[in-house]
Amino acid sequence: MMETKQLENEVRWQEEGRMGIWERLGLDRPVSIAPLVFFRICFGLLMFVSMLRFEWRGWVESVYIKPRYHFTYMGFEWVGPLGGVGMHVLFLVLALAALLITLGFLYRMAMVVFFLGFTYVELIDVTTYLNHYYFISLVAFLLIWLPANRAYSLDVLWRPELRSPTAPLWTIGIIRFQVGAVYVFAGLAKLNIDWLIHAEPMKTWLPAKSHLPVVGQLLYKEWVAYVFSWFGTAYDLFIVFFLLWGRTRAAAYVFVLVFHVATAVFFPGIGLFPYVMMLSSLIFFPGEVHERLLPFYKRVGLVTYPRRRVVPVLVGLYVLVQVLVPMRYLLYPGRLFWHEQGYRFSWRVMLMEKSGAAYFTVKDESGEKSFVVDNKEFLTPVQEKMMSTQPDMILRYAHYLAGRFEERGWAEPRVYGEVYVALNGRRSRLFIDSTVNLAAEKLSWRHYDWVLPFNDEK
Repeated sequence: MMETKQLENEVRWQEEGRMGIWERLGLDRPVSIAPLVFFRICFGLLMFVSMLRFEWRGWVESVYIKPRYHFTYMGFEWVGPLGGVGMHVLFLVLALAALLITLGFLYRMAMVVFFLGFTYVELIDVTTYLNHYYFISLVAFLLIWLPANRAYSLDVLWRPELRSPTAPLWTIGIIRFQVGAVYVFAGLAKLNIDWLIHAEPMKTWLPAKSHLPVVGQLLYKEWVAYVFSWFGTAYDLFIVFFLLWGRTRAAAYVFVLVFHVATAVFFPGIGLFPYVMMLSSLIFFPGEVHERLLPFYKRVGLVTYPRRRVVPVLVGLYVLVQVLVPMRYLLYPGRLFWHEQGYRFSWRVMLMEKSGAAYFTVKDESGEKSFVVDNKEFLTPVQEKMMSTQPDMILRYAHYLAGRFEERGWAEPRVYGEVYVALNGRRSRLFIDSTVNLAAEKLSWRHYDWVLPFNDEK
């Protein structure tokens, strides 16, 4: 009897040894589809409100139509606004697509339209980059491939064969991973001297909120800035793990609500990000909870999905990319917050107070003729503010100026910049080498050696 049991154990161990991570984690295991369905509805509603908000606030006009010049992303220089009517139509199409996603009607088509349209809008101008816009594009891309319309949707009313009360665990797990990546990388980014030791930029930001009732006068206290900084670090680093553990999940979600409501109150300029994260964090709750959140939801039967061998490979590649992209800043020398190469797409949320003043001079080939540029002639106030602290935008703008002066008949115009930047309460200092002809410098992924090294003396 003991020999038989030992033989069975050996067979089981051999089978487990041949199992990959996918099988060990049971990522193909069918679970309730309710978390995915609820996430789809929340995502669609938030995006519907967001698209209407762009129109209501006049941002479509001021951000995408009025500017004479747009800072494009490297490799996407061909992307540009669609004109006055075109941009308004695009946002209405995005709002309609978001509504269809919410209702689960023509879901796959609506999801593709929303992903392509929203990402197109974000690629028009680098100055509009926000972490939660990047998050929205990623989630929209993921939802294209997930069966989020197979329950509680109009699609299953006219195509009953689509109905399914379950979904593979990985379809919910990939959303949990994406939400978790935002938190964990945001926490890791806070492990720096300015944030933890100097409590910057909280020490700079909080006194500006002293008008708030009850807590206003406390915001002048230095220790309060340290509390905000250290609590924010601990929250971002560990909240995902508490959300994953059943025993702490409910209490952890209370912290999610408190943290993001406070963020929305103290920093209203952050937009919809707190609400996106509050609703997205619900994905960590089990199916039974989401079933109760969906009125009249009925779970019947158990449906298994066919195993596709390519799925683990594609999911693994996606996870790898999402881990490597935020780490690419390690390839660049110097202070990240200073040169900002590798800063975008790395979930560094509200980590620095940085301001700059940029002055440009254009000279002809001989150097005898020169012109001091008025940035307001070419850029909006927001564009000028964002450009004056970020090297790639400074370089793009210099190339743009060279092109404009060539059109005015200048032969091989040279562009020189005198840029001063202040970082996290430090005194303003020269940011780039003012003797370098920026028009001759190439935009690339390499480190810009014309950015002056950071000197940490206050």
